[in-house]
Amino acid sequence: MSTVTKPVQIAQVGYGYWGPNLARNFAQLPGAALTYMVDANPDARATAQRLYGCQGVATLAEALADPAVDAVVLATPARTHHVLATAALEAGKHVFIEKPLAMSVEEGQAIVELAAQQARVLMVGHVFEYNPAVHYIKQAIDAGDLGEVYYLYSRRVNLGRVQSDINALWSIAPHDISIALHLLGQPPEAVSCHGAACLNGQVEDVIFLTLHFPGNVLCHIHVSWLDPSKTREMTVVGSRKMIVYDDVAAEG
Repeated sequence: MSTVTKPVQIAQVGYGYWGPNLARNFAQLPGAALTYMVDANPDARATAQRLYGCQGVATLAEALADPAVDAVVLATPARTHHVLATAALEAGKHVFIEKPLAMSVEEGQAIVELAAQQARVLMVGHVFEYNPAVHYIKQAIDAGDLGEVYYLYSRRVNLGRVQSDINALWSIAPHDISIALHLLGQPPEAVSCHGAACLNGQVEDVIFLTLHFPGNVLCHIHVSWLDPSKTREMTVVGSRKMIVYDDVAAEG
């Protein structure tokens, strides 16, 4: 006797820069149903409704009022994550949040603790943890193919997309931080970070971040949206072998 599993009913908040990518993927997943698109922009709501047949609403409260909604997806500015995630969790919904989780340690911890109290799934969209190249590097490290890992470093730079509400650390670096944490399998013991606000003097456009991991393993991360060339590269140096992961190199 076969069992039919009910699709997860999803309310997505935000159909701006990254939202369309999430909506497209959730709409295509067999186990998911994009039920609501929440966006203050009526044109964005109309586009999502036309493409996916979901219901467009202006506020999250309207979607949370529907008991059929199982999960909420947040593709909104980082400054809104804490408030929106709290509302969704308190309403008993599972939550997927685009990176970063929150804008402070206190906000992040509060969201994590609330999800545990509510027994709901909380997930952050660290997409590169599921990248085949990152999987390959992880397997090579765990198998000992590289030997002892000495250090790793990454550059994620481009000319644009310039932002004014959050700096390059919050906007770009979470990708490489999540990759480093995934590869090394442990948190850093110390962190140092330096940045410069070159364009408007309000938020840092370029960041140099160093993570000190146990065993004297160093990770250096350089991110910027004010750079002449597009680079997405990470290098892992071990005692036996080294790996270079170039995410923008043309395939040969």
